[in-house]
Amino acid sequence: MSIAEIRGLPLREKLQIMEEIWEDLRPHAKNSEVPLEHREILDDRRERVASGQSNLRNWDEVKHSIGEP
Repeated sequence: MSIAEIRGLPLREKLQIMEEIWEDLRPHAKNSEVPLEHREILDDRRERVASGQSNLRNWDEVKHSIGEP
């Protein structure tokens, strides 16, 4: 499938493709090193959630809210 074909897909199908790609990449993630600046961003986000400054939303909730006002 080409990039042009993907661009022409409805949003729901694009999200489904993204989910499949992430699932395919998941086993490789454990072998990849996270750059320090990414690790710092993640640590900061974890701290904000732990302190109550931020809230987590599950992927299904976020996915279904995409494109809504």
